[in-house]
Amino acid sequence: MDCPSCGENAVHEVLRGKMGKKQDTLEATVKCQECGHTYTTVVREPESLKIPIIVSDRSESHREEIELMEDEILSVGDEIFLGESQLLVTAIESKGKRVENCEPANIDTIWAKKFDHVIVKISINKHTQTIPAELEALPDEEFYVGDLMTIGTEKVAIHSIKTASGMVRRGSAEARDIVRIYAKAVRTTYS
Repeated sequence: MDCPSCGENAVHEVLRGKMGKKQDTLEATVKCQECGHTYTTVVREPESLKIPIIVSDRSESHREEIELMEDEILSVGDEIFLGESQLLVTAIESKGKRVENCEPANIDTIWAKKFDHVIVKISINKHTQTIPAELEALPDEEFYVGDLMTIGTEKVAIHSIKTASGMVRRGSAEARDIVRIYAKAVRTTYS
């Protein structure tokens, strides 16, 4: 909670209190753990709202409902969970318009895509031709420049990674951020 004395958003100890009739409010005497100020306040449990959501899973989409707390702010690019499925918010509609972020009370519809796995596109340079490929990965999986991988029957080495923010020529990138991996076919020699 925000303390009226020090202004900090701090942990408060409940010294005494009683629940409201609907069990959604608490009238309490609390003590701020930052400055020690003791005061009386009413804490209200935020309400849960059901919002329509359209979930895309590659080429298929279906409509569902998701519960969000009224005090949250939802933004395009947020990762949310619907049951066991991890979703990425791709669009939010409020009052007939697309918005970048919004409080749940003002959201008409959320568009999201399944984000349990992401498809990472790969371009493999093999002599004079470029071979396109795809790889399914977890969103948090990291790919490093210099890594050796097997894609189909090809052994390849990553030489650069394109992300939404630019090219990575050293280091790594998470699958969620990768636009395309550039790799070269490598020969394996046996002795």
